[in-house]
Amino acid sequence: MEKKSSKDKDSQELPKVPVPPLKQTLDMYLKCVQHLVKEEQFKKTKTIVEKFGAPGGSGEFLQKKLQERRDKTTNWVYDYWLEDMYLNNRLALPVNSSPVMVFPKQTFRDHKDALRFATRLIIGVLQYKDLIDARELPVDFARGQLAGTPMCMEQYNRLFTSYRYPGLKTDTLKVHMNTASPEPEHIIVACKNQFFVLDVVTNKEQLKEAEIFSQLERILKMAENPGDKVPAFGLLTSDGRTEWAQARDVLTKDPTNRDSLALIESCLCLVCLDEPSGLDPSDTNRALLMLHGGGRDRNGANRWYDKSMQFVVGMDGVCGVVCEHSPFEGIVLVQCSEFLMKYIIGSPSKMATSASIKPLPPPRRLLWKCNPQLQGLLKASGDRIQRLVNNLDMDVFKFSVYGKEFIKKQKMSPDAYIQVALQLAFYKCNKRLVSTYESASIRRFQEGRVDNIRSATAEALAFVKSMTDEKTTLSDVEKMKRLREAISAQTNYTIAAITGMAIDNHLLGLLRISKDLNMEKPEIFCDETYLSSNQFILSTSQVPTTVEMFCCYGPVVPNGYGACYNPQSDHIIFCVSSFRESTETSSAVFAKALKEGLLEIRDLCNRSSAAVSKPAESGPGAAQPRKSGK
Repeated sequence: MEKKSSKDKDSQELPKVPVPPLKQTLDMYLKCVQHLVKEEQFKKTKTIVEKFGAPGGSGEFLQKKLQERRDKTTNWVYDYWLEDMYLNNRLALPVNSSPVMVFPKQTFRDHKDALRFATRLIIGVLQYKDLIDARELPVDFARGQLAGTPMCMEQYNRLFTSYRYPGLKTDTLKVHMNTASPEPEHIIVACKNQFFVLDVVTNKEQLKEAEIFSQLERILKMAENPGDKVPAFGLLTSDGRTEWAQARDVLTKDPTNRDSLALIESCLCLVCLDEPSGLDPSDTNRALLMLHGGGRDRNGANRWYDKSMQFVVGMDGVCGVVCEHSPFEGIVLVQCSEFLMKYIIGSPSKMATSASIKPLPPPRRLLWKCNPQLQGLLKASGDRIQRLVNNLDMDVFKFSVYGKEFIKKQKMSPDAYIQVALQLAFYKCNKRLVSTYESASIRRFQEGRVDNIRSATAEALAFVKSMTDEKTTLSDVEKMKRLREAISAQTNYTIAAITGMAIDNHLLGLLRISKDLNMEKPEIFCDETYLSSNQFILSTSQVPTTVEMFCCYGPVVPNGYGACYNPQSDHIIFCVSSFRESTETSSAVFAKALKEGLLEIRDLCNRSSAAVSKPAESGPGAAQPRKSGK
């Protein structure tokens, strides 16, 4: 497929996100929840939903108002969704909200190697930002279901221009869209919990590789001088959003602090030079270190979580990206990360001799004024991130028995297959299914972000019961039929979601427009079923990469799981997260059930295809079971 640059894209306007028909959404909602709630409760819900959707009812009126909103806006759901999903959420950003990309472990012989890696990363960032600003990034086209549709590229413009300000009740996402600004561009380098301003564009000229390297060396030296150390204010950004908003109000009373904040809030990104953690650099440990930095005693304070992109370069080779999720989705993080890794590995170094470096003013250390009140707030923030560190239970594993190739040979969608396997794993652990979230991109539409695929379908429940129920032993033919039905239901829901026909955004829109009109909250949104259907005990996402790296995140509810997966041709990387404080969850138990389930589904597929091909192959050896699904 030819690659069009995002310049041409502007002329061919993408369609607006549709407002689905009300009846369709209400029917789909009932279908999604019926098998997840008790019968009595469902009856009550059905009555409430029918009343809401009745002719002349409040649903009809709100639907009309939503359609009017669609006519007046570029994307009717965008602001509603952004506030509901991110800005109104009061939980701390690390683990709860900010996903991370974990790079392969780097082998640095010494700090110079680490700084060379950081230097090339910075040059790569500047190149990528130039492509974005010139609108020269190739347009993304949909892969998987309905492949080939051009996608909205708007999110890329926010990669290096966004900042999430904490608020007492709701946060604010600001995008500084002054691309042609004459002012020098800078990044913030965090080192030993101190923050430094590194000007990367001065007098309209970008620093050369050797110059950036020498500035990073200076930062490393400055950070080591104990006399100049200031408290670790980055810790405040790791706290709950209301707590950080309150602390920020105290912080900004002093002009020195205001100046430092202004420099952080206007930077392109952060580069965090981390101290060695002393932990074994396993996939799981590297994931944990990206998610929370290891807490205040390791690198947890060497961050500024409000900034969209934080690139972590550990002196021990633990590297990756922490991303504030409100401006863009995971795919944008992946595309940027892959570009950077290819650049770092691929292009020859341009480290000129030090003689050719023009003398540059030293990087500036950000200064902070502290007082006893702020010291108390810092201690409280430190205690809270420590609790988060102790609470997070992470299990990253590579399932190596098979990958996408085997699944495609079964004529099944790999994503739908893995989603059904996740349902089987959950059922094995809990003997029930729960509301499940799988993000579905709606970038086919102007300013599209995501909607939700509710993977805990009735068909998935029928299949997982057939695989686990000892009492009723069903034939392989029946199990296979149920598997295909579960995968087909999942695939159909996926297609509905990516074409703007899912239910979550629509229901949110109806709720929010009733609020905007100061109406009494419709009963459908006060119903226990609606409330529990929005508690996503299983929060999942497929984040495929073409360069070796993986993405992960924490659970979205205290008693839930986060399950991120990266399917490759012959293996699948899974990142399973949960909280230790919940007695209902255990990442290791879930991971074990997931591996077992993936093997059981494979064996079922293999037995079925052997049975199908048996009559055709006569002669000795025809009935031999097939080799495993590699």
